[in-house]
Amino acid sequence: MNVAARSCGPRFFPLGQWNQVPATAVQKELRASFERWGLPQRFRVDNGCPWGSKGDLPPELALWLIGLGVEMTWNPPRRPQDNGVVERSQGTGRRWAEPATCRNASELQERLREMDRIQREEYPSVEGRSRLEAYPTLAHSAQPYSAAWERRHWSLSRVAEHLAAYSVPRRVDRKGLLSLYNRSCYVGKQHGSKLVYVTFDPLRLEWLFLDDAGQHLRSHPAPEISRERIVKLQVLNRRSR
Repeated sequence: MNVAARSCGPRFFPLGQWNQVPATAVQKELRASFERWGLPQRFRVDNGCPWGSKGDLPPELALWLIGLGVEMTWNPPRRPQDNGVVERSQGTGRRWAEPATCRNASELQERLREMDRIQREEYPSVEGRSRLEAYPTLAHSAQPYSAAWERRHWSLSRVAEHLAAYSVPRRVDRKGLLSLYNRSCYVGKQHGSKLVYVTFDPLRLEWLFLDDAGQHLRSHPAPEISRERIVKLQVLNRRSR
């Protein structure tokens, strides 16, 4: 069962695994959630698709959120307890909604929304009060969001500054190539089979390739790091099969 936040409650995706849910579908649900609840200050996510990449460069969905000004916190791998509140909430939603007794995905969706509402507005969790009664600011974060707000405030410079903090290893192949966001970049045949480190120049919007001593080997343009491609979640070079 895959659930993401939505304006009126959790969103059920009738797919077997998260990595089968298109990032664009997740983005659509997040936008609806932001319009209802306000833009969050921070996202705590795991390292699986579509949120993270196990210490490598951030995936396109994360780059989009960073451009909105949302801070990303990735949980350490295999440490679900570090995000225990969310894990427990999802478990409670599953028990209360009883997916196995639902006739179809639509019925499960409605149950999840209702159970989410009960947990938030009715269930006595804080000295006999519901969460909403105890924390009325949960009704909205006070950080506005709309499609028009995103067009005005989304910032490529935030993304560039974030990427500048990375130094990720890549192995150069015998042709002198390595892969970034599923696109081949030429480093040089003389560096074939070497382990190099990739960093990002936030001013020139270029990838920098360094050896293990920190010596600059080559620079490469980064056309995938653009406002249009990130907002449309088209950072990856998706080769046709």
